[in-house]
Amino acid sequence: MVVATCVDEQPSARTVLLKNVSNEGFTFFTNYNSRKGSELSRNRRVALLFGWYPLHRQVRAEGAAELVPRAESEAYFATRPRDSQLGAWASEQSSTVASLDELTHAYAAAERRFRGAVVPCPEDWGGYRVVPTMIEFWQGQPSRMHDRLLYRRAGLDWTRTRLAP
Repeated sequence: MVVATCVDEQPSARTVLLKNVSNEGFTFFTNYNSRKGSELSRNRRVALLFGWYPLHRQVRAEGAAELVPRAESEAYFATRPRDSQLGAWASEQSSTVASLDELTHAYAAAERRFRGAVVPCPEDWGGYRVVPTMIEFWQGQPSRMHDRLLYRRAGLDWTRTRLAP
């Protein structure tokens, strides 16, 4: 899914791996010190986009991102491939690096550090859950008379509105 943040009137969008959808919201994981983590610490409001372009469909959602409980982040981290776990320790995500060699050396250092041991979840790594306040389903039509259904949270319920294309 694409996650869009906005800080200081500058929007920023990137693709992340959606790991869970539940009644609570949409969950993804990242380094808290990454650009998106930094932006989310300043403004929790986000927009999400799921595009299935060959099917002429998309889903948009807007809401607020909240940290998932630490235990949930640690449980998910433990299921990740070891290479991904080591990468989380080796990469200061979104920071400037001098060269690819610098990253390669950092990864090798993480391999040495955790050789023969379980790789723990870094303190600066974990999940966000986007709690939606709006979800729009869009179905494209050849006539451009697209079908758009907008759902807005109203307390514990949702209201549905059909939008013109």
